[in-house]
Amino acid sequence: MFHVKLPGHDAIAREAGENLVSRRVQLPRRVVEKPIRQVVKRVLMALFVLCLTVLIVWLDRGGYHDNANGKVDFLDCVYYATVTLSTTGYGDIVPYSDSARLVNILLITPLRVLFLIILVGTTLEVLTEKTREEWRLGRWRKNLREHTVVVGFGTKGRSALLTLLATGLKKDRVVIVDPSSKVIDTANAEGYTGVVGDATRSDVLLRAEVHKARQVIVATQRDDTAVLVTLTARQLNRGAKIVAAVREEENAPLLRQSGADAVITSASAAGRLLGLSVLSPSAGTVMEDLIQQGSGLDIMERPVNKSEVGRSVRETDDLVVSVLRGHRLIPYDDPHASPLQLTDRLITIVRAVPPASPADIGSAGQ
Repeated sequence: MFHVKLPGHDAIAREAGENLVSRRVQLPRRVVEKPIRQVVKRVLMALFVLCLTVLIVWLDRGGYHDNANGKVDFLDCVYYATVTLSTTGYGDIVPYSDSARLVNILLITPLRVLFLIILVGTTLEVLTEKTREEWRLGRWRKNLREHTVVVGFGTKGRSALLTLLATGLKKDRVVIVDPSSKVIDTANAEGYTGVVGDATRSDVLLRAEVHKARQVIVATQRDDTAVLVTLTARQLNRGAKIVAAVREEENAPLLRQSGADAVITSASAAGRLLGLSVLSPSAGTVMEDLIQQGSGLDIMERPVNKSEVGRSVRETDDLVVSVLRGHRLIPYDDPHASPLQLTDRLITIVRAVPPASPADIGSAGQ
């Protein structure tokens, strides 16, 4: 059994720090250029605007007057362009002809605005990105319904997600919750929305919109954490399907009492698979094939077809393992499993259908 340890001063301080981090919801980011490339690009753009301004002034240099000596040479053109673009000018070199003043109005003034925009582009981009991110987050919260929350993005959480994705679940309908910001960054890179924080806290699960979720997968590293997460999630969402994993089988009843609909004992399942593989390597291979989604054989749940109503379990086209009737799971060899009813659901073993490749999809479209 696990033990509950009350937090000390260090734990409280760490929790306060995590609380600040947990206020973030990280949506998958779009691919952007590296900062150094952005800076180099802006510098080049600024130099281009400066050179263009120098060229414009040089071509019409006769319309400008230098208060120092009355003549405007190339250096004066560079000086005038630099001062004009970066400031409002000092008045030592001024356009006096109609053509020079018209060029300043129609060309140099817009170039000055463009130059200033480039110089403050970083600040503008930060503000724009912040506004865009807040807009994306608001739209995400508004549209998110019936999604899947995965607590823990380790081996168990990833494997569970791969199985669900193989059955048609979309990545934008998944929210990952994990206390590690590096793990959430990895989840973002793979296209998932992530929440950094301790999932035993209700405010963290609320940021994952768990109260609107359809199902919750609890795949934490510790059994006591799994119990607290399950209890909190069930309090926030009475109707969600909660599936939790524990290491020790003796903790499974406590998970069920906390509100889990199904509990998977990882240590016992792995041990039974190891033992089966020792007794019969072939049987172990078959079981492992059933566990791995999308290859060989798959185990799946489906509704009863109208043509199967009234028939026995053995008369169906698929290999039926169990019949789910209401909340009762009936083995295939139980006499009560037949005849099949329209409201039944069948747990069957079928041949896996490999995902279609892009080439197959293209040929099908043609």
